[in-house]
Amino acid sequence: MRIELVSAALLLPALLFAQERVTVKGRIVNEQGVAVEYVQVGLPGRQIGTISTADGRFEIEVPCDTLEFFHVSYQPACYPVTGPADNLVVVLQEQELPPAVFIGGNAKEKYLVRPGKNVLKNMGVVSTALRSEHPQGRELGSIARAKRPFLVKDILLSVRSNHIPGCVASVNIYRIEGKEESFVNVLHKPIYFDVAVSDDPQHFDIQPEETLLLEPGRYFIAFQIVGYDAPAMQAFLAKPEEEKRFWEMTMNFNVFLKSSYLRETALGEMKHYPVNIGVAVKGLEF
Repeated sequence: MRIELVSAALLLPALLFAQERVTVKGRIVNEQGVAVEYVQVGLPGRQIGTISTADGRFEIEVPCDTLEFFHVSYQPACYPVTGPADNLVVVLQEQELPPAVFIGGNAKEKYLVRPGKNVLKNMGVVSTALRSEHPQGRELGSIARAKRPFLVKDILLSVRSNHIPGCVASVNIYRIEGKEESFVNVLHKPIYFDVAVSDDPQHFDIQPEETLLLEPGRYFIAFQIVGYDAPAMQAFLAKPEEEKRFWEMTMNFNVFLKSSYLRETALGEMKHYPVNIGVAVKGLEF
């Protein structure tokens, strides 16, 4: 019994140290040395993550663990964190593009998913707010089910109001696989678009650049904020708490009555969410 107590005492400092976080700063580039924008950086499943800036720079506080880097156009990369790093350079290798897809046969125009029922006649809202120094990464959206091969032509969504200056958003599409619901990215080219500051609704019709053919199965179409005006964020964070207003650095969506998923941080865990933000997808079913 005494030996067990001593062993536990020896392990305690190591366990405590493992939870301590260190700061890792760096830049993400491709094999030609060009900065890679909006890379998801984090510890999968640990709810610790961020997104790199438009010039590939990132900063994150993490425990000593394996830091992972994800971008739809590049192969995933990892970095074992053993201590602080101030000038880390991460080089991503380009993802091989899939072979050209020949699509033939009869096709009909169809919605793969519609928004669902709007709750409380536009009175209910889902908000996503930037309230910390490195806030990007939250993903929320809608679930779609393809019964037959489906060619995505348009992704439709509406933002009810936006108070995040310089906002750049993305759409990601994941295939949901297995009983344990693993989420596998299906894009090979990123989908980015700007969201202006406005109290009025904004409607977006996004047409993917790549030929996006979804095989039968379940999919998660996710909205994510990847960029914002950094000086505006710094000015907001510098305000005394009593001067901050709840609508600042916040984007709002109408609430729709169909369950979905929510990921709180980049590369974090997907969790079931009781409502969605009304994403619609239309295209051709074969």
